[in-house]
Amino acid sequence: MVDFLPLERMARKHSPDIKTLLANQPLFSGLPSESITRIAQDVRELRATKGEVLFNRGDECKGMHLVLVGQIKLSFISPHGQEKIVEIIRPNHIFGEAVMFMERPYVVSAQALTDSWLLFFPKGVIFNELERDPFLARKMLAGLAMRLHQLISDIEGYSLHSGKKRIISYLLQEISGDMLPCGDHTFTIKLAINKNTIASRLSMTQEHFSRILHELAELGLIAVQGKEIHIPDIRMLQQYED
Repeated sequence: MVDFLPLERMARKHSPDIKTLLANQPLFSGLPSESITRIAQDVRELRATKGEVLFNRGDECKGMHLVLVGQIKLSFISPHGQEKIVEIIRPNHIFGEAVMFMERPYVVSAQALTDSWLLFFPKGVIFNELERDPFLARKMLAGLAMRLHQLISDIEGYSLHSGKKRIISYLLQEISGDMLPCGDHTFTIKLAINKNTIASRLSMTQEHFSRILHELAELGLIAVQGKEIHIPDIRMLQQYED
């Protein structure tokens, strides 16, 4: 199994070169060193502060991004002026690749939810390497397939699952990310983004989101303290049924 270095730790200790960054990313693991070298020559390292817009809907897509540290929000504004968050991109995930392949303008806007560290890959670099190496093509196809599967799961959740189930699923997903273990079955999740953003991602209003958190707290499934959500027993949360 490949051991991918924690990027936050790498960032604190030193500023590694692009080749080192690429070699420690799941998408590029297994590529020969000459491929990594070719890709690294034209890749740009980006730092985005919280709230900074990377691109807007309708902008020309010139390549794809890979998140190293932070979270990026993909969203659009409805005709009524309401924001709909399509996806929240986390570390080690890419975005913009589907539009890049179609060679069309962006259909969403991208904004940093937290201070973020990214790599930008001009589309010419990726296209050239895909022609050289079918292995990279298979990995990118697998990534697109996973994104499609997640989109279908999201649609299913919005259509068939209650608000409680949607929030519980989100919390369980968060446990695999920013998690502070407190015991064998106890966890504390520190939310990196505000609750209004999470509510939009789950297709509910902030009021509905807050009400459900309160109901889950009354059931003893969670305890909320500001941006921290304490889960006394993850097994109870996993087994909850409306």
